[in-house]
Amino acid sequence: MSRIVPILSWAISLWICNVFLSSLPYKFSGHADTVHIFSTIGLWMQADISVPLGSVFATYGAIAVGSVELFTSIMLLFPALLFMVSFTGAIPSTGYRVYFHAVGGLMSAAVMSGAVFFHLATPLGVEVLHKGVSDGGSLFYAAVSILVLGLFMALLNYQMIRQINRYQNPCE
Repeated sequence: MSRIVPILSWAISLWICNVFLSSLPYKFSGHADTVHIFSTIGLWMQADISVPLGSVFATYGAIAVGSVELFTSIMLLFPALLFMVSFTGAIPSTGYRVYFHAVGGLMSAAVMSGAVFFHLATPLGVEVLHKGVSDGGSLFYAAVSILVLGLFMALLNYQMIRQINRYQNPCE
């Protein structure tokens, strides 16, 4: 089991980073599809929650979400950098990945729980329609996959952390 956890963890991390990082140009450039998504949610927020909050979300939501996705991707990929630096002898080579992947999995799940909520609770819907073109639900299904896989990865790595702590502190 202990050998498969890092492989699963890295595979899930790469999937999450692929989705998050490939969407950043859309979120940071004001792409029409992104504007449509965040404007739809912002209008819903204005009508059902708060006009100022909806306006801020419509204007800055994509940048805020994109920033969190970028930070989460860095968190998930950072162990690879630490592993490379460990060859210099500056830091030990073990123990970092489980912590970064546990936290990164939780961060991924948190971000995507918001996405899933907005797809289900707002006029955005499971299938995003923009200018008569449907995404076929791909954004929603990617969000659900990251929500589930992020939680799974956090749980797997948390179990590894517990094993490490039990091994280091056998009397507890």
